[in-house]
Amino acid sequence: MSYIAEITVFVFGIIIGSFLNVCIYRIPKEESIAYPPSHCGSCGHNLKVIDLVPIFSWLLLKGKCKYCGEKVSKQYPIVEGATGLLFVFLYLKFGFTIELLKYMVFTSILIVVGIIDFKTQDVYDSTIIALGIIGVLFTIIEFFINKQISFISIILGIAIPALIISIFAWLGAMGWGDVEIIGVVGLFLGFKMNMLNLFTSIVLGGIAAFVLMIWKRRGGKDTMAFGPYIALSSYITLLFGSEILQWYLSFIR
Repeated sequence: MSYIAEITVFVFGIIIGSFLNVCIYRIPKEESIAYPPSHCGSCGHNLKVIDLVPIFSWLLLKGKCKYCGEKVSKQYPIVEGATGLLFVFLYLKFGFTIELLKYMVFTSILIVVGIIDFKTQDVYDSTIIALGIIGVLFTIIEFFINKQISFISIILGIAIPALIISIFAWLGAMGWGDVEIIGVVGLFLGFKMNMLNLFTSIVLGGIAAFVLMIWKRRGGKDTMAFGPYIALSSYITLLFGSEILQWYLSFIR
C-alpha cells in the first residue's frame, strides 16, 4: 500500500510546524513573524537553510546551536512532529478538500494559541483576530461553493459557549482570553460541536487541575492556563465530535 499522500502531508506539516515555532517564540516578544530571518535566540546568528530542516537539524545538531553551542528547546522538534501528525489525521478524515485546508489553518493557529498560553498564561489578540478572519473567510468561501451553512448554528456556537466561559471568567476561575478562544472556535465548529468542545475542555482542564493540585503539594507551580485544553479539545471535537456525542447519548437514552 502506498503512503505517498500521507508522507507528503506529514512533510508539509513539519514545515508548517517550523513556522509555528517562529510564531510561538516571537509573538509574546511582539516581534514580526516575517522579519528578521530565523536566528539563534542566544547568540543572534542568522540560521542557514541547512540549520532549519524540521526535526532533522535539531537531531543532527544534538539539540544545540551550531554557532554558540547553547541548547535549543525540545519544543522545536516536538511542535514540528506534532503538527505533521495532526495534519495527517486531518487528511485521513477530510481528504484533499477545502475542509482540509480550512482545518489545517485552524489547527495551526490553535497550536500557537495553546502553547503561548501554556508558557505565558496570555492570549494575544493577534492570534484570535487571525483565527476569526480565517473562520469568516472560509465560511464565505463555503457559502459560495454551495455548501450548506447554518449561520444560526455559527452565531450560537460563538455566543453561548463564550457566555458560559464569561461567567467563569467573571468569577475569576478562568481568563477573558479563554472567552475569546472558545468564541472564535465556534466559527469552525458550530453550536452543537462547540458546546461539546466546551464540555470536553472542562473535563480535560479538570483532570489537569487535579494533577496540578498534587504537583503543587510537591512544590510545583500553582496556576494553569485553560487555553491549551480548549485548543486540544477543539481538535479532538473536530475529528471525533460526532462519535463522542453518539457515545454520550447512548448512555442517557
